[in-house]
Amino acid sequence: MDRRLTLPTLAAATTVVALALAAPWLKFVFTVALAKGLAVLGILLLLRAGQVSFGHALYIAVGAYTVAFLRPAIGEVLLLLPLAAMAGTVVGFAVGLFVARYRDIFFGMLNLAFSMVFYSLLEKLYAYTKGTDGIRVPRPTIGGVTLDPVAYEWAVLVGTLALALTLGWLVSRFLASPLGQALPAIKTRETRLEFAGISAKRVLLVAYVASAALAGLGGGIIACTTLHVTPLLSYWTHSGELVFIAILGGAGSVLGPFLGAAVYELVRVYAAAAFPDAWQMILGAVLLVIILFAARGLWGMYEDFVLRRDRRA
Repeated sequence: MDRRLTLPTLAAATTVVALALAAPWLKFVFTVALAKGLAVLGILLLLRAGQVSFGHALYIAVGAYTVAFLRPAIGEVLLLLPLAAMAGTVVGFAVGLFVARYRDIFFGMLNLAFSMVFYSLLEKLYAYTKGTDGIRVPRPTIGGVTLDPVAYEWAVLVGTLALALTLGWLVSRFLASPLGQALPAIKTRETRLEFAGISAKRVLLVAYVASAALAGLGGGIIACTTLHVTPLLSYWTHSGELVFIAILGGAGSVLGPFLGAAVYELVRVYAAAAFPDAWQMILGAVLLVIILFAARGLWGMYEDFVLRRDRRA
């Protein structure tokens, strides 16, 4: 990971654990936030190519329902989560073969269409999905051990935090690789990229499949955390939430998605508790302030702060 990210990453991880120790109910909030951060980390890959997916909740739902369907036969988290990521990868590859040919609004809306088709199937196939009632997921084992609820929550939080750190580092290495460096060229010089003998469609497909795998893993973690999955996981508002988090955190760093997800979940929880009938308005106001005064998101604000500090020094 970039040296500039080491200190803030360690500080963020320490803060998550410290806050969870101080307020135990935050374990659930931070685990869900980190899971969504993984999905937004995948969206960051697409943003580097100038593309926005308005239907990426599809892969969160795929990962979550994979866990829900397989839980009766497989009771181990260490098996369920890789299978959730694998399911996201397979579906992402199938959809990516089609959407990688398109750009800009067509790319975004086609993803939205696929997501809504999947949402409709989850609602209509009641015999398999239980429709809007959803599927209850019995608490799985971890390493073959059945934990009590408190120990289970801690294990899932720490495991998710470790995954976030590891996958964040891997994504940063990918972005620094020749393939990752080709992503911005899709946004600015796609024709020149093709003239250099590099298939823009193939580069975008690789990024898309990777983003689907990350979202599938995030969905699996959400299923193992909430222990209940519903079709709303793939609804268009959930996809919009992921884009919201991407804007809030900023796409300038792999830390941005997790920072944005944590702030988003905390604002939503406290806003919903204080203003149950107006919390959406508060979230909208937060996004508006970020767009107006910090167009590069929370990570951009941090970078600007460090730059000003270095100049004064």
